Amino acid sequence: MSGSQWTRRDVARGLGFGVASAAAATWPGGARAAEAKSITVLNWQGYGTDLAAGVQHFKSATGIEVKHDYYNSEPEMLTKLRTNPGAYDVVLVNSARDAQAKADELIDPVDLGKLPNAAGLAPAFKTNPNIVIDGQTYGVPWVWGMNAIAVRTGKGFKVDSYAVFEEAAFAGRGALFDDAVTEIAVAALMLGQNINDPKDMKAIAARLKSFKRDVKLVWSSEDEWNKAFAAGAFDVSVFWSGAVTRAVNLHQQPVTFVVPKEGAVGWLDNFCIPATSTGKAAGLQFIDYMVSPQFYAEWAKSGAPASANAAAMAALPESDLNRQIHKPEYLDKLQFMGALPEDRRQAFNDLWEEVKAFYAQS
Repeated sequence: MSGSQWTRRDVARGLGFGVASAAAATWPGGARAAEAKSITVLNWQGYGTDLAAGVQHFKSATGIEVKHDYYNSEPEMLTKLRTNPGAYDVVLVNSARDAQAKADELIDPVDLGKLPNAAGLAPAFKTNPNIVIDGQTYGVPWVWGMNAIAVRTGKGFKVDSYAVFEEAAFAGRGALFDDAVTEIAVAALMLGQNINDPKDMKAIAARLKSFKRDVKLVWSSEDEWNKAFAAGAFDVSVFWSGAVTRAVNLHQQPVTFVVPKEGAVGWLDNFCIPATSTGKAAGLQFIDYMVSPQFYAEWAKSGAPASANAAAMAALPESDLNRQIHKPEYLDKLQFMGALPEDRRQAFNDLWEEVKAFYAQS
């Protein structure tokens, strides 16, 4: 998705690096069954799969060494798959890109029945249309999140709609994410349109422009958001669910996350098996470890996104903020970011630039 670069980079900066030895010791898939002695994973740097302790525990349990290569954008990820056949055995893909990767014959179908931990995956993720293409499953759901509203606590604010960005009470107290796909999705939700294929772009533009009075900041990174929020620059913002957990747990920010009546924008990251992989069985074994509740239990303590494995989320303490925010019932209120043709993505970007220029006018 547009804006994934910020999401993953900022998540990586906030994550810790401890995965308890018990995770590997109790992981039921840790049998030495795969043929490959090493695999290469393509992912964002610092995004879970390359935690040193986790990689070591997987090797101890299976005998398989895990190597990594990294990308800095989703187009770069696709280019690496195209231009390096046979180089990768596992790739982390935003599910909105699965259809493109499948169309380009870059990924293979996946049999979830071969992954013991896939049994715990929430049905809404296993059947997500981004992942199930032409009746076949092309990805293993891993982590997910929502884009909705962050609200400052301690001031008695009652927010239940994106219309908060049009309220006089919040003049100069709002903030938006500098991402065309996200902000157009917000307006589409308000208007009852499909976030991935809105039909009335003039109405989308008009709704976003109606936020002008309230918008104090258009932010571009989680770090920028945290610094500005801590300085009291704004009180309500479009923000990511996982980032709210990190803002509270890592920075002690007085903030809560609200899924408004219009719903939220969902995103889902999944693991795929490259079509040219020479270690597909070993790759699936690593994916099974990554989606296990045992691995996630420790990763979650350091600010990981929400697990797509319902069993992993249920195993968290009831007081865990990640569990409190990512409620299963919210899945019915999400529109997930899906595949965007390049011409539509460009139209989104053009409209967002128009809106930002409008905000900048005196």
